[in-house]
Amino acid sequence: MMPANPMPAAPFGVAHAMTAPDHRAELPTTPSSAAPSPLSHFDSAGQAHMVDVSAKAETHRIARASGEICMRSATLALIEAGQAAKGDVLGVARIAAIQAAKRTADLIPLCHPLPITRVAVDFTIDREASRVTCTAQVETHGRTGVEMEALTAVQIGLLTIYDMLKAADRGMVMGNVRVLEKHGGKSGDWVAGE
Repeated sequence: MMPANPMPAAPFGVAHAMTAPDHRAELPTTPSSAAPSPLSHFDSAGQAHMVDVSAKAETHRIARASGEICMRSATLALIEAGQAAKGDVLGVARIAAIQAAKRTADLIPLCHPLPITRVAVDFTIDREASRVTCTAQVETHGRTGVEMEALTAVQIGLLTIYDMLKAADRGMVMGNVRVLEKHGGKSGDWVAGE
């Protein structure tokens, strides 16, 4: 015997207010005379645009980001032994990460194309936790920061590790991707946790 349903069934695609509250009332309205958004990628009308950085000073800008991929210990052993079917996992992932940093503006719509002067990518193997951490540092001498380039490098580095090893371990998990620090520009230095 099926239990009685205390709520009438909702039509397909319509949720009850109790299970899916309507948050539309909480969304900010944007009248035509609204002040500029605190988010620089939106104009006063709430439209997305590429930020004008022409008035900013050119400074040495650095960003460092990291992320990790967790896997079975047997999968990690394949990396260390150089026995992955597709070849040198971390070597290929390093090149992919460097290439990704250079192509960030092609992937993230509102990022500026930047003259990147340096990309350094490092991998750390943690046998106890059965994971690989990818750290990327990106530098430029320009008018906008390179946080997105560092984050993109890390993400693509991790995805490449997944691609190289997925035949052995489809359950790998990527995560904890974040900016560790940035330097340069009007906002100066920022370090995570400080």
